[in-house]
Amino acid sequence: MFQMAGVGPMLGQNHHFRTYAPEKIPYAIERYTNEAKRLYGVMNRQLAKSKYIAGFDYSIADIAIFPWLRNWKNQGIDWNDYPHLKGWFDEIAARPAVQRGVQVLAERRKPIVDDDKAREVLFGAGQYKQR
Repeated sequence: MFQMAGVGPMLGQNHHFRTYAPEKIPYAIERYTNEAKRLYGVMNRQLAKSKYIAGFDYSIADIAIFPWLRNWKNQGIDWNDYPHLKGWFDEIAARPAVQRGVQVLAERRKPIVDDDKAREVLFGAGQYKQR
């Protein structure tokens, strides 16, 4: 629930306003960057007392959260502020199955088209049109 109600939506908004929004809105960037830092802090404190996000065993919580943190730099995060979370991240990233999954994404991901038509479909009124 933490990932679905907090990490995913808030880091997604952070990434949108910092990277894709056609207009850089300082209020939105600051709001979602601060929320990202708060969430990173929550995870860092949890990992100070347990090996994994939901306890002492690797679980779906770790699997669900890890991909959201891969773009930490674009989220305005400095790993130095979250040493326990950084250690967890590095450990998860080193897992062979995770590396294979990341490779699949890298091979199949299409570059984002950055033109006016694509932006309209993704972020303008076109995103609501029935297809």
